[in-house]
Amino acid sequence: MKRLSVNPVDWGLAYSMDQAEVVAGATRHLRCSGQISVDPAPDTELGVVVVSPDDLRGQMQHTLRNIDSVLEEARMGRENIVALRFFATDIDEFLNNYDVYAEWIAPAGIRPPQSLIGVQRLVLPELMVEIEVEAAA
Repeated sequence: MKRLSVNPVDWGLAYSMDQAEVVAGATRHLRCSGQISVDPAPDTELGVVVVSPDDLRGQMQHTLRNIDSVLEEARMGRENIVALRFFATDIDEFLNNYDVYAEWIAPAGIRPPQSLIGVQRLVLPELMVEIEVEAAA
């Protein structure tokens, strides 16, 4: 798979992102549903428990670990990510903790295009962040 960064302006580089990216030669494409900071809890109503309730930083860390698990199950890694969408209930708090994502993606050596979308609430009231990922290999 080959990647070509597209940056008519370079402000996004400071946020570990390209404005766009051309991906060529990929034969597999993964579209991941929104990942959240939950762990299995079979004895609960929804079968999950929120990890780090009311702690956006902790939720980002746990959600990114969950994304690693999805990528691994798909026989991919962070280097295969081609796009991300962040949904946050508090944009300012998300940006204050953006280093969690930047440190997580840095070893992959890529800057996938991304969007940050503010939402009123997520599927469970304690959740503060949800992340959708697309990957290709």
